[in-house]
Amino acid sequence: MPRDEKRDPAYLWDMLDAAKAIMAFISNRTFYDFQQDRMLRNAIERNMEIIGEAANRVSESFQKAHSEIPWKSIIGQRNILIHEYGEIKNERIWVVATKRIPELITVLEPLLPPNPMPNDKR
Repeated sequence: MPRDEKRDPAYLWDMLDAAKAIMAFISNRTFYDFQQDRMLRNAIERNMEIIGEAANRVSESFQKAHSEIPWKSIIGQRNILIHEYGEIKNERIWVVATKRIPELITVLEPLLPPNPMPNDKR
């Protein structure tokens, strides 16, 4: 069943919102903090799951048009977090949070129209 292209902006907003949440969570935090704080790890992992789930729902045509976004990697990360949680490597999650998430934000922001309702919680 083809995915509805009209929903793409909502999924992109979800991806951006979760990415920005990750950035807020890691602000002024270190890898040591991340390793020691289960709630921080869970919050980051949960938002990575949201990013992956939303990415998976973006239409194939949009994904093809925006190959600058590593769709398969993002979706694959989500699948590992959901299905193979015993295999999660803290080092990898930290690298994604600190390096890849800021890159994703930079790519997503210009693709989105201004948010018509800033307090929209969808």
